[in-house]
Amino acid sequence: MTGAMTATETCETQSPGVARVVRQRHLGRWLSGGVMVVLVALALRSVATNDRFGWPLVAGYLFDPQILEGVRLTLVLTFVCMAIGIVLGTVLAVMRLSANPVAQALAFAYVGFFRGTPVLVQLIFWFNFAALYPHLSFGIPGVDIDANALISPVLAGVLGLGLHEAAYMAEIIRGGIGSIDVGQIEAARALGLRKNQVLRRIVLPQAMRVIVPPTGNEVVGMLKTSSLVSVLAVGELLYSAQLIYASNYQTIPLLIVASLWYLVLTAVLSAGQMRLERHFARGSVEIRTAAAEWVRGWLGLGHLARRGVR
Repeated sequence: MTGAMTATETCETQSPGVARVVRQRHLGRWLSGGVMVVLVALALRSVATNDRFGWPLVAGYLFDPQILEGVRLTLVLTFVCMAIGIVLGTVLAVMRLSANPVAQALAFAYVGFFRGTPVLVQLIFWFNFAALYPHLSFGIPGVDIDANALISPVLAGVLGLGLHEAAYMAEIIRGGIGSIDVGQIEAARALGLRKNQVLRRIVLPQAMRVIVPPTGNEVVGMLKTSSLVSVLAVGELLYSAQLIYASNYQTIPLLIVASLWYLVLTAVLSAGQMRLERHFARGSVEIRTAAAEWVRGWLGLGHLARRGVR
């Protein structure tokens, strides 16, 4: 009793009139976190101990030459189709922003058509393009190209994915260009810069800060969407796995092999996206919205913001 009284008196003597701050306990967070940890542990244990997953087969086929060739073709398809999408999307974005009503209408129709039809339908259409035009002459005398020989499954996949991606990139680039203050454009024009110089030197470098994040997401999405060309018998990652499990009937292990490679490639591309975002965001000020702060507090991450963690 005496010891307790002494401690209390000492506390009151050291900080008279100061209310004691008691840290709020969030039992619900700890309880929900514990439940999630238990569920994840049970799921991992089930996956690791279930022999039907065929983990030895997964390890054996992970670096199979046929799988590695599929990985290579998947990366080629991803970057080639994204290059087509970015270049054509830039042209379409400029057309949408131009003062020419014909260019605006054509770009609007293109974006509406390719965004409004499924990419799988477009892939199959290009694969069967020769049924519409067996021979291509382009109106040039003496030119006669066999469409069946020209449009291979790989080219059909590139056309389908690239032209479809251009519609989405057009909107992304248009939004990035539209984020630039008009005053900068007017100042550049007042200095005597031509329109194409203003676009190249003033608008696009600043718009990249807005364009890069969604473009990175499109690259990751293209990596996974490229699996659709397996319906055209293109030997990318998924089709390579399908060929193997069609002969040994080990469907699940081969699908796991393909999934692991997709996860690794996605992680690498996401890391590159983060580096690009940091590069183009240098000198900018991060603006936090009230909604973002509320989510941080609800998740119990408010202490990270107070410590300056971004």
